[in-house]
Amino acid sequence: MRGQEVNRSERTWKWWKRDEGFEANAYDQDDADGYPSPLQEILHRDLYEDGSPQSANVTTTADYLTEQEQPDMSTLDEAIKQLLAIEGSTGAAVVDYSSGMALAQGGSPGFDLGVAAAGNSNVVSAKLRTMADLSLDSDIEDILITLGTQYHLINVLNSTASKGLFVYLVLDRTYANLALARHKLKNLAKDITI
Repeated sequence: MRGQEVNRSERTWKWWKRDEGFEANAYDQDDADGYPSPLQEILHRDLYEDGSPQSANVTTTADYLTEQEQPDMSTLDEAIKQLLAIEGSTGAAVVDYSSGMALAQGGSPGFDLGVAAAGNSNVVSAKLRTMADLSLDSDIEDILITLGTQYHLINVLNSTASKGLFVYLVLDRTYANLALARHKLKNLAKDITI
């Protein structure tokens, strides 16, 4: 074969010629002349019984969304990541105060966040009952619990898309700037929805 020119058909050459986009488009697209590529024939043998392309049955790569185009299905997980990025933050949770369940949580504050979420649900519920008993027509913005080594911030979410939830943030007093953390928490909390 040395010295001889290898003569491959255009169709075969297209299959062997691999470029950067091979994985993205070679599996599900027909050749320019309308026939399936050899690789496509192998992968979709059941779709090409008579050898003719049946492009109506073949899913093209245009039907798939890239990672950037996918809708953000993990807004609560993303919120937890942003909360943990606040300086001094050691733990965070988004909690349903009617059930006491943490819908999302992260970090390692040195105690069980699930138990803390349930306990702080009682705090929020008690405060809401007290406000109702006093006929106070206002919303709770946040509740601060100060411990010897930690701040526990509870931000009650009052928007219609997040009614019944609160954000629980644990801060290390040594490293946290309380005023800045409250400001950042308030800005992050208004974007949390389920």
